[in-house]
Amino acid sequence: MRVPLRWVLWDVKDTLLKVRSSVGEQYCQEVKRTAGFSLNPTEVEAAFRQSFHQYSKLYPNYGTAQGLGGKAWWMGVVRDTFAQCRVQDAALLDTLAHNLYHGFCSPNNWEVFPDSAKTLESISSLGLKQGVVSNFDNRLEGILRGCGLLSHFSFLLTSEEAGIAKPNPAIFHQALEKCGVTAASVAHIGDHYVYDYVTSRSLGLHGYLLDRQGRNKYPDVPPQHRLKTLEELPARLQQHMD
Repeated sequence: MRVPLRWVLWDVKDTLLKVRSSVGEQYCQEVKRTAGFSLNPTEVEAAFRQSFHQYSKLYPNYGTAQGLGGKAWWMGVVRDTFAQCRVQDAALLDTLAHNLYHGFCSPNNWEVFPDSAKTLESISSLGLKQGVVSNFDNRLEGILRGCGLLSHFSFLLTSEEAGIAKPNPAIFHQALEKCGVTAASVAHIGDHYVYDYVTSRSLGLHGYLLDRQGRNKYPDVPPQHRLKTLEELPARLQQHMD
């Protein structure tokens, strides 16, 4: 007997919203505003990627296991990024890190995809409950509130709060506990092949891979599991509600 769908879980970054402009550009804007000098956005972007990779390797999932947390982790990434770009003043590095950490809480730095709000509303109108499972720090609630999306969700589960990150199945187990139903009654939507699609499907959820560019990079994902826009989703979900 088929179990009817009851919940929809969401990834957030690059699924429902994205960073409005590149990290390099935003970091350079902050330097110009705070200190009055210019840096090269391409150089800053490369330094950020190196710092982000290093911190992710040394202190995975915002260093929760080492007692760091999202704020200390991100401020460390920002300081290290600018230090690579020859910014040496410790007080300035602290100011830049503080400003950028709090600045990325603002909806001004995020862009909601045109199909996100409408799709969330459509899914709610189907009588389905919605939640978030995201590799994100604890600023996520404020970001979603500022972007006008928070009211659609019954709960948010960030990797910082959970203490574990996708693709660890345990974060999905925590989400299923919050849903109070079995995996067969839950769908999950995200843009990452492994973190969102493979992991959710391996646990018995109805996983969907969002592929906005239509790259079709993963031939093992059947067409009925692939979305080019979120507007395709409500009709797919209805097939599991009857």
